[in-house]
Formats: sequence, C-alpha cells, structure tokens
Amino acid sequence: MDPPPQLNSLHEMVEVGMSNIHFHEFRKDSELALKLALTIAEDLTCAIKQKGSATLLVSGGITPLKLFSALSQIDITWENVTIGLCDERWVAPSHNESNEKLIRETLLQNYASKATFVGMVIDNYDALSAEVECSQKIQSSLSPFDVIVLGMGNDAHTASLFPNNPRLNEAYTTDKICIAIEPTTAPHTRMSLTPKAILSSNRIYLHFQGNSKLEVYNEAMEGDDIFAMPIRSILKQHTKEIEVYFA
Repeated sequence: MDPPPQLNSLHEMVEVGMSNIHFHEFRKDSELALKLALTIAEDLTCAIKQKGSATLLVSGGITPLKLFSALSQIDITWENVTIGLCDERWVAPSHNESNEKLIRETLLQNYASKATFVGMVIDNYDALSAEVECSQKIQSSLSPFDVIVLGMGNDAHTASLFPNNPRLNEAYTTDKICIAIEPTTAPHTRMSLTPKAILSSNRIYLHFQGNSKLEVYNEAMEGDDIFAMPIRSILKQHTKEIEVYFA
C-alpha cells in the first residue's frame, strides 16, 4: 500500500476544509441503503474496469445490515472483488460477536457470495502480537483500498478507535495498517485499521443513522480534539473527501 501523505503533527490532521465533506441525507434508511449500495457497486465496477479487481472494506454492527442486503443483490462481477474489515473483535470467526461472521451471513450472500473474503483474526495469536502479521495480510490481500465504509458510535468511535484510549496516540502516528486496541467501554480486544490506512482508500463513506448519531456528528464537526472524538481523525482532515450518508 502506498502510504498516505505524511502529517507533520496530530494537529495538522484537524485543519478542516468543509469542502471535503459531502453530506447526503435520506428520510428512510431503506432509501439510503439502496442509494449507497448502488454507489458502492459503481465504484467497484469502475475499479474492476481499471485494474481487473476491486477491494471493499466494511464495518460491522446493526446499522449497515440493510446496506449489505441491498449490495449483495446487485449483479456485478463479484468474483473480482475482495472484501475485508475496518475492524474486528479478537474472537473466533464463529463467535456471535465476530464481524467476520456477520459479513459472511449478510453481505456474502446472493450475487456477492462470489466475492473473496479476508478476515483479520490470525489463529494462535493474541491481537497485540498479530499487528504485524495482520498488517501484512491486509496489505497483500486488500491494498490498495478502493472503497471503505465506516460507521460511528454514540461515543464518536470509528472502526475500533475508541475515545481517549491509551493507544490512540500510536494509532494516529504509526505507519502500520493495523493496531490492536483494548477498549475500556466495550467488550473484547479489537484489531483496527489505523487512520492513515483508512485515509489511503480511494473512496471513503461514513454511514450512520438517527438523531443521536447526528448530534455526535455535529459535535465532531465543531471541535478539534481527535482523542476525545476519534471520528474527527477522519472528518477533520484535508487530504481526502468523505461521503457522509445519514438517515
């Protein structure tokens, strides 16, 4: 993966130009899911035409389920698509809280069942010990990233970058693709893409729903502290355009 432009400091990441944020609002989550699914399918198709293959990295949770269902039913050359994760709980792929399990049961269905999936969890490693191996795995199988779909928590975390986590400073400065995170407010050790890895993607979508999340988003856009609200490390930068989809 070609590294994104180097930042002189963490503060440089929060020099925002609002012109790089494109906000798309929908009245119904079903309308959002269909529109975003069609947009992602077009992105993937363009990448396939340009270089013969495409990569898509997605987030887990309840919010993207309708998106995954809609996307799986669009007939593109999924056999040329490789799907990966923005983050993962360090649990077995069969665990009910595994993002890999969720993606296999929701997105990798219908036409999209032809896609290749690359998980994050590496057997016989704890998350911290697996950072290098996981980074190499993601780099060899998925980079360069064509499309990333992020979510956002009520605490303003994205991927598994949680507010005021002891490893956030390293996450914001490392050149590694992946970093292990031990949340203090959520179960399970996680593996997460770093902000630099996320921002290396050709297309970046942020997908969230509900008034409470909208309040979080608005607060994030008004301030600069990327440690208090990690979603700002993606929104409050000037190197990449971010497409925000809200219902």
